[in-house]
Amino acid sequence: MSVPQGRRSSTFTRLLRHGFTDPSGAERLLDSAALATVRSDPLLLDALGATADPDLALLGLVRLVEAQPGESARRELLDTLITAKPLRDRLLGVLGASEALADHLARHPADWQALVTYEPSDLHPGVAEFERGLADAVDPVALRVSYRRCLLSIAARDVCGTTDIVQTAAELADLATATLRAALAIARTAAPGDAAQCRLAVIAMGKCGGHELNYVSDVDVIFVAEAVEGADEGKALQAATRLASHMMRICSDTTVEGTIWPVDANLRPEGRNGPLVRTLSSHLAYYQRWAKTWEFQALLKARPVAGDPELGAEYLAAVSPLVWQVAERENFVADVQKMRKRVVANIPAGEVDRELKLGPGGLRDVEFAVQLLQLVHGRSDASLRSGTTLDALAALADGGYVGRVDSVQLDDAYRFLRTLEHRIQLYRLRRTHLVPEDDADLRRIGRSMGMRTEPLTDLNRAWKRHTSVVRRLHEKLFYRPLLDAVAQLAPGEIRLSTEAARERLVALGYADPSAALRHLEALASGVTRKAAIQRTLLPVLLGWFADSADPDAGLLNFRKVSDALGKTPWYLRLLRDEGAAAENLARVLSAGRLAPDLLMRAPEAVALLGDPRGLEPREHAQLEQEVMAAVGRAEGGEQAVVAARGVRRRELFRTTAADIIASYGTEESPAVADQGALVDRVGSAVSDLTAATLAGTLRAVVRDGWGETLPARFAVIAMGRFGGHELGYGSDADVLFVHEPREGVSDHEAAQAANKVVAEMRRLLALPSADPPLLIDADLRPEGKSGPVVRTLKSYEAYYRRWSLVWESQALLRAQPVAGDGELGASFIELIDPLRYPAEGLGDDAVREIRRLKARMESERMPRGADPTLHTKLGRGGLSDVEWTVQLLQLQHGWTEPGLRTTRTREALAAACAAGLIPTEDAAILDEAWVLATRVRNAVMLVRGRAGDTFPSDGRELGAVGRYLGYDPGHVGDMLDDYRRITRRARAVVEERFYGA
Repeated sequence: MSVPQGRRSSTFTRLLRHGFTDPSGAERLLDSAALATVRSDPLLLDALGATADPDLALLGLVRLVEAQPGESARRELLDTLITAKPLRDRLLGVLGASEALADHLARHPADWQALVTYEPSDLHPGVAEFERGLADAVDPVALRVSYRRCLLSIAARDVCGTTDIVQTAAELADLATATLRAALAIARTAAPGDAAQCRLAVIAMGKCGGHELNYVSDVDVIFVAEAVEGADEGKALQAATRLASHMMRICSDTTVEGTIWPVDANLRPEGRNGPLVRTLSSHLAYYQRWAKTWEFQALLKARPVAGDPELGAEYLAAVSPLVWQVAERENFVADVQKMRKRVVANIPAGEVDRELKLGPGGLRDVEFAVQLLQLVHGRSDASLRSGTTLDALAALADGGYVGRVDSVQLDDAYRFLRTLEHRIQLYRLRRTHLVPEDDADLRRIGRSMGMRTEPLTDLNRAWKRHTSVVRRLHEKLFYRPLLDAVAQLAPGEIRLSTEAARERLVALGYADPSAALRHLEALASGVTRKAAIQRTLLPVLLGWFADSADPDAGLLNFRKVSDALGKTPWYLRLLRDEGAAAENLARVLSAGRLAPDLLMRAPEAVALLGDPRGLEPREHAQLEQEVMAAVGRAEGGEQAVVAARGVRRRELFRTTAADIIASYGTEESPAVADQGALVDRVGSAVSDLTAATLAGTLRAVVRDGWGETLPARFAVIAMGRFGGHELGYGSDADVLFVHEPREGVSDHEAAQAANKVVAEMRRLLALPSADPPLLIDADLRPEGKSGPVVRTLKSYEAYYRRWSLVWESQALLRAQPVAGDGELGASFIELIDPLRYPAEGLGDDAVREIRRLKARMESERMPRGADPTLHTKLGRGGLSDVEWTVQLLQLQHGWTEPGLRTTRTREALAAACAAGLIPTEDAAILDEAWVLATRVRNAVMLVRGRAGDTFPSDGRELGAVGRYLGYDPGHVGDMLDDYRRITRRARAVVEERFYGA
């Protein structure tokens, strides 16, 4: 029978208006025989249009009607559907939100009856009601059917808005409790002998323990057992283990009715490696001796749910005090710092932005923040000891531990995210935390959450808004109340007590919480605009300080910089408005002494931290040009060197800040992975800066003493690390000085002038100053300390021709002109090239002499008491080992391999490898050790503010070195082990390649 076009068009339009996306398909379903008696009823169409997915709801309804066993059953269903609004809303609501529950109803068509009753007791069922619903289940298959029937009623109340997300999650946890009890009863019935030997308690953990379960989630449990009186403990534990294993399988196994959910016992002591079931005393022994901080955090949610109730209560009474003592543990601060780092490494890159649970601004951020505050303050405030996230958050707000506004915003965001998670899982009853990408899925979810006009747009906007709120509050949650503790509060606001503020600061790594509170009060109290901006900045800055090895120093240094620049209008504006500037400053101020000291002497350099290109190293020519200009404007040599030092100070800060930020990483950009690139950048930047400073000092000395022209041509030759572009923050400048008399000037006059220049340069650079010293070391000159400080080219030539030793040829491998007369410098290089790259290489005697010198140096120059496995310069596999090995290859093969004619260690090593002089693997081992040793030396200078060749002995300084090298808090042992391992491998290569072992 054909349908009139007008009617078809009218129905089609009505279906579109009611939210159907496939009106043609919906028309066919409405015209099916199953709905013949109700298809024209307007109530049906209105009710379908009110569901999350009208097309899905209509299809599910047709399947359910068709599955009824007979005509009378179909009529009863349809009559009740039309006449009873509660059933209509519940049934169609579920069918429009869950394909999986529609499948269940099609398999078990009588289960719709579970949605008919609408008594007050039915609105909020508890464990007892769910136990009655599961009472007839005597095997795993029947248990699944009964479980889904109960789940059907929970979902119906949820999608109809009868219960909110908190009540729904609690009902799901209660249903899980009843299910675990039913499964244990089935297991006990199957093995009465085992049941008779033991008392077994099931402790719920995680979301089930916290009374906030998802629709589909692992149910985390811990088992505790005791032998019944007169039974053997070993046999009782074996019996309990069999019962527990069977109970887990009853819930987890896949049957013809699918599965319920996995039961996960991996939170037990020792995880998967530990026994499934333990006695109470065994649990306690583990927690008292071996447990980690995160395990006590997990116990926050422990709740006995099944089995022996007395034993469950004993377990809880025994472990609960341990949870609230965890903040007193020695390693709590380090653990907290590690735990505060969000774990997203295992999330595929393409899923991070869709990850509801673990992603930035996700559910774990809220849960972790709340749990951490509970651990810190719950030991002295029992009102905080709830296993339910939102209850605990409310208690934290009531006690003043969290700001009220922050608490409300976080509560709202958490409810939204959990509701979104529930709607996603409800569709197919699959465990997932990913927001779908398909528009149809997003439309269904948006409509299920009340977004009917533009569900896709509104859902995405709300989701992004709430994750943004969580991201913003996650860090601030810890720190804003600390400011409130020292600031004026609005009437009615609850202040965090001084003792609670100290507790929190200690938990976040502050060694002197009283001083920290004084700094906060000085920075944030008052009604000035400056104090208001500081109150906005400090919650985030405190988090970044706490991420470092020395939060106290970070906060103190921030106060000093703020005191110095607080009245400068651009300073706080820079930190507030330039996103990267505040985090960059926090990293720099808390990473050690050197960078903050440099900044304190030139606070205006903080502007570099907000410039996107402000931390890029400057070219040598730019540096020299600026230094020369500064020297040219100064009056007198001393003022000129002060000006040159000012440029050096600012550029050293630029270099240290860039190094720290690249090593630590920021929220927007991870730490630089290429450690060699970081070493090269620092070495080049500091070497270029030293060269420019020497050039400026030379210009100032010549101008003061002789005007524009010195009686002699004069050049400075860089040696050692300086010549190799490998200077560290604390390195001396090794140099040689060379001069030539100008035409018409006597040798005596030229030599006298050259010596005066050297003496005056040394004097000026050694003048007392707050700046890092720049020491000139000319001890590598011919005859060492006994020889003249400056020589003519001819004098150098005569000495090297007649007296030169092999170690001097080796030292000249690093020679490079850096200041003064360029032509003279080039002539010096032309003079020494035959010495450092000798034709035909080195003879056997020379090789033996180099090896003898190296062995002597190892035995004589190592400081007394130093650990040779940790000394970066002279220790096993350290800088000296690698450099002498590379330099021997240069002396032997530089005459035939142009790539080896470089002053840079890493370049020469790469060239030797490319030329086949050293295997690739050996070259990589040497390079890794050299880079690591150099990084350690740089780290020591950054942290301590003075140079050193060994790891610091102070624990906090050692931790700061570890953070710079990329190790998480509490892992300095791993750092030292890695250093020993890497340098041990390098020493093995040196033994073979240098000593010929």
